[in-house]
Amino acid sequence: MSRKIHLCLVVTASASIAAGVAGAAQSGNLTGADPLAPGTAVGRAMEAPVNTRPVAQKWWWRDRWFDDGILEEPVNHEVSERDVSYVNPADDTEVPAILYRPRTSGPFPGVLFQHGRRGLDPLVQRLARRMAARGFVVLAPNVFDARFIDRFPLTHDYKTEGDVNAGVDYLLGQPDVSTSKICLYSHTRGGYYTLKVAVTFKRQKKDVACYVSFYPHLQDPNLPEPEQVYRYAPEVDKLEIPVRIFMGEYEQYQRRRSIELAVGEMKKAGRDVRLVIYPGVGRGFDFRTPRVRTFADDLATRDSVMRAAAFMRRQLAPWARAKPAANRDKK
Repeated sequence: MSRKIHLCLVVTASASIAAGVAGAAQSGNLTGADPLAPGTAVGRAMEAPVNTRPVAQKWWWRDRWFDDGILEEPVNHEVSERDVSYVNPADDTEVPAILYRPRTSGPFPGVLFQHGRRGLDPLVQRLARRMAARGFVVLAPNVFDARFIDRFPLTHDYKTEGDVNAGVDYLLGQPDVSTSKICLYSHTRGGYYTLKVAVTFKRQKKDVACYVSFYPHLQDPNLPEPEQVYRYAPEVDKLEIPVRIFMGEYEQYQRRRSIELAVGEMKKAGRDVRLVIYPGVGRGFDFRTPRVRTFADDLATRDSVMRAAAFMRRQLAPWARAKPAANRDKK
């Protein structure tokens, strides 16, 4: 009898919590001027998650932090930016871009950032700026403006792939780029562009050291829906450079399925690949506006940027160019 009463109380309490959250949401309390008592909004009642994998399998674990309180220090730079352009030699298309770099004297490793379907708007520009603040020269091509393509296109213009590819040569030609290879960094449909640059344009053999993407579209956008949901682009199987992919727990099903399938196959092939999934966040966690951002969005964004930067810095370190003799003499 007592057990039945206990169960009823648990159900009633959970229902009350859910009803309270729902009522608060309807009245605007979750985001309005009269918030709930906690400093962060509650989405649903749930048990605290656990991860029972052996510590050796928890790649994110750091004894120095847990035992000794030692945190890794972030690299921070004020960033300058300027509008530039370069030419795609395939058809002489001029491609506008933004070049970001730390304000301090360089040189710095090179990173090419490719926007996705929403274009290189102010929200997305922040992604490239954040990586430059970590100590990189970042080129952000605007391939939609180059071809007079409206934002959020449904179809994919294959010529734009060459526009991104030409950006690799432009970036490597910058005098303040310290590496003979660059890393590819992208989000959404930009992940498909950079995949094509690495594989189809054969850049991973000579010019590209790594591939980093946030919830990438790993399929030709022009293929029919079954291909989008159940398969990934064949170029993925030929991607040999180290790979890091970041996405939220609540990513769209059709995108998440293809990403997990692709990463699984790359792991089977012995590739250096890791998929990081952040709990409690969904699509666009790295650029959602402050009006709707959650605490989890911000934590995931900060962590992913730091991890992506550290990964790219490691991959580019072996490709540092020799410093000119004049610079060595100044030391």
